[in-house]
Amino acid sequence: MLHAMFEEQYTELAGAVDQIAERIRALRQPAPAGYAAFVKLASVREASGRESATDMIRVLAKDQETIAATARDAFAIAEAANDEATADLMVQRLHVHEKAAWMLRAMLP
Repeated sequence: MLHAMFEEQYTELAGAVDQIAERIRALRQPAPAGYAAFVKLASVREASGRESATDMIRVLAKDQETIAATARDAFAIAEAANDEATADLMVQRLHVHEKAAWMLRAMLP
């Protein structure tokens, strides 16, 4: 079950990267490309890889909460700019990340 949930989240995030890049390009801006560009922009930091299973779940839940907060901030900016398409995308992302965080928190002891 845990493996399936992680795989589902991974697949969903991979698709989200494409959706967000497409939206950025639709706004006639260059989309970030490559690992270095993403690391520079990221609000989530890479884990050490030495975490216990419980700590990994805790970190992932916190990361999902961080991403949800980022989507909430981006929504406010898009709404202020009357950019409905971007605002809608951020609402979609907010739902996904809040649900993922909830599911991960539910697995913690």
